[in-house]
Amino acid sequence: MSINPHKRPITDVTGIGEERAKLFEGLKLKTVGDLLEYFPFRYEDYKIKDLQSAEHDERVTVIGTIHSEPSVRYYGKKKNRLSFRMLVGKLLVTVTFFNRGFLKKQLTLGAEVTVSGKWDRHRMTITGTEIHQGAIQQEQTIEPVYSASGTVTSKMIKGAISQALKQFGSEVPEPLPEAIRTKYKLVSKHEAVTQLHHPTDQGTVKQARRRMVYEEFLAFQLKMQLFRKVQREQSSGQAIEVDQKILKTFIASLPFPLTNAQNRVIQEVIKDLASPYQMNRLLQGDVGSGKTVVAAACLYGVICEGYQTALMVPTEILAEQHLESLKGWLEPLGKRVELFSGSLKGKRRRELLQDLADGTIDLAVGTHALIQDDVVFKRLGFAITDEQHRFGVNQRRQLRSKGEHVDVLFMTATPIPRTLAISVFGDMDVSILDEMPAGRKPIETYWAKHDMLERVLGFVEKELQQGRQAYVICPLIEESEMLDVQNALDVHQILTGYFKERFAVGLMHGRLSSDEKDEVMALFDQNKTQVLVSTTVVEVGVNVPNATMMVIYDADRFGLAQLHQLRGRVGRGDAQSYCVLLADPKTENGRERMRIMTETNDGFVLSERDLELRGPGDFFGAKQSGLPDFKVADVVHDYRTLEVARQDAQALVDSNHFWKDPEYQWLREYLETTGALDQGKLD
Repeated sequence: MSINPHKRPITDVTGIGEERAKLFEGLKLKTVGDLLEYFPFRYEDYKIKDLQSAEHDERVTVIGTIHSEPSVRYYGKKKNRLSFRMLVGKLLVTVTFFNRGFLKKQLTLGAEVTVSGKWDRHRMTITGTEIHQGAIQQEQTIEPVYSASGTVTSKMIKGAISQALKQFGSEVPEPLPEAIRTKYKLVSKHEAVTQLHHPTDQGTVKQARRRMVYEEFLAFQLKMQLFRKVQREQSSGQAIEVDQKILKTFIASLPFPLTNAQNRVIQEVIKDLASPYQMNRLLQGDVGSGKTVVAAACLYGVICEGYQTALMVPTEILAEQHLESLKGWLEPLGKRVELFSGSLKGKRRRELLQDLADGTIDLAVGTHALIQDDVVFKRLGFAITDEQHRFGVNQRRQLRSKGEHVDVLFMTATPIPRTLAISVFGDMDVSILDEMPAGRKPIETYWAKHDMLERVLGFVEKELQQGRQAYVICPLIEESEMLDVQNALDVHQILTGYFKERFAVGLMHGRLSSDEKDEVMALFDQNKTQVLVSTTVVEVGVNVPNATMMVIYDADRFGLAQLHQLRGRVGRGDAQSYCVLLADPKTENGRERMRIMTETNDGFVLSERDLELRGPGDFFGAKQSGLPDFKVADVVHDYRTLEVARQDAQALVDSNHFWKDPEYQWLREYLETTGALDQGKLD
């Protein structure tokens, strides 16, 4: 009977003794299985290239003869550069290797060599990465490249893996049932592992990788879906049955029609409310997609069933804006909405706390002031947190504890790429408002260099002359409030001088007190200041419909998601709005971000592109949210497979045969070894 390679110590591989095993341990390779699944991070393709047709900066492999004596030039403490001329066909090119001076002894004039490296078409040079004596055999063109470290060289890793495959390759277990492999035409695990280490061509690498990506995603999603199922079944809800006729009454009272997306999301939330389990749903909606009215419809439905409701937001400004909208929609229908915030004090606060405890307040809108100990609800049934990522886990838990089995909906205006949403928030149900209300005009976005500032300010002045207002955003240059403020002060001074007595210029930054910020915003809201110079404190929740113009200084310092959030402060009224990105990006990545911003207003498209440019590790701290380091899979490029694996995992966890059939034994063992089964026992 064969033993699972993950249960064999790495010393079972011939040639790996105790000393070498300690070296491999530095790469977290302790078992034979670890070694077999230590996959290459890329492949070198040594297919011979004709330099006449090769692109500039392309990676090439060429065969030629050494045409000049190799020379080594030393510089710095331990740095050197090896150079020689090489005749490739009829072209004479210069080949350079950095810090490979030792190769000089191995290279002789007139010898035939194969060189791989980066081709500089203009200088006729190749910056080499690999060199082989003689002409490489065409069947050996694909070479795996492994992450090496310290004294463990790539050659050592290749040798150890080859030996492990030879001895134990046949013992690699097959975790995927035949039905799944047949359905998706996946190669066996043994074949996938072999081909990833010893590829015959690019096609076999692709098929092997496809197989391993699905397996990794399925294993991860099984864990997430089991956790979700257990959490759901162990949590008791209130089963609030919202009357659909009441919902129709509310929707009919609105001065505008709802989008199909809004109607769909309302029904998703209502279905959750009616279930006997506690709600665990995230509502994503792009800037302007109408999350607040969706929230209002659901809140109204719950209030009409005899419950109190709450809406918690991160800032007082945002709370006041939500209050205004919700009062406008709910009070004509006889429902009472009140604000609870840090500035609520004295007799008025005592009166409202009493009314809340008596049950005469239907909806409490507020900041984290809602979770203070003396805030007591008579019968809280449903709570919503907006911009949920700004609240800690404990704050959200405290809100839920204000009633018995409270259903909570989390909302965010930060579009999270679907690939990350189903990974990081895999244990939550995700609703998406992916449709804009009719009549909303897209914000026209332009990219301008800093030397065009005069023209940009002229554009701003034209808008101001029509009675409109403008934001001018300054970046946080470093993690220093002083530098941030200084930057905003400089711009404020420049613009005050430019507009002189024609228009008033306000200033907003992070070092102002809450009262000072409120005063600055009130003046702008009332059009007593026409231009607001601000840092990114206006990123979320500021709503001034008369503001139609935004200028963002040094826009290349921001990520796409943040630029989109900032841009969303304009375009909130009926007039056409504009955003100008002032930037002189030094990198291609920076230039690409400016181009993307001018091409689309869709936050979800932007978030996907942001994820592609920055990677999952950098996107809003995804590493802190439980996204694992996959060996082969990539959540950005393999997102379609991730979707399929999630659906499959959900179906398996909910089925009886998954827990009983022998063909799923390995996957069940995986859940057991990762501790997923400890979350709760399933029959």
